Amino acid sequence: MSSRQVPQPLGEVLVSADDLQRRVRELGAEISRDYAGRELLLICVLKGAVLFLSDLMRAIETPCQVDFMAVASYGSATDSSGVVRIMKDLDAPIAGREVLIVEDIVDSGLTLQYLMRSLGARDPASLDVCALLTKPARRKVDLPTRYVGFEIADRFAIGYGLDFGERYRNLPFVAALADN
Repeated sequence: MSSRQVPQPLGEVLVSADDLQRRVRELGAEISRDYAGRELLLICVLKGAVLFLSDLMRAIETPCQVDFMAVASYGSATDSSGVVRIMKDLDAPIAGREVLIVEDIVDSGLTLQYLMRSLGARDPASLDVCALLTKPARRKVDLPTRYVGFEIADRFAIGYGLDFGERYRNLPFVAALADN
């Protein structure tokens, strides 16, 4: 499927496959410069960020390791309440490490705020965020997001790891859910 063909019930393409790959390479170069000479631990927030992480880590030239967290935030199907539960925690301690959280989307910021507090309490040498997408119009808390791929409008986004009912993660582009 080309990045121009959007099957129903998907809406308009928000970020094309070509734009995603170009921006991921740019983020990788920026992260490589910023962490030159240091080993980086990338923490992927499952499941949505896994495609982004896969492409991003190949674009990073500094040595890096990967760990995974899974969190559940409670609320409606398309809106987080900010009440977060860790479903899968990290496999290794992060004390003294250079840590970069790799997130698919920062919406309200409530889930990321929880992760930043939780991981910050584990005494990493540094703790920053790289988000593929951000929705400034939905932000409920002000969070430092050091690296941002794209700012998008307040639309429910799917594709490139983002899902609706566990579907559409495999799309090579980011689209809006139809009628949204």
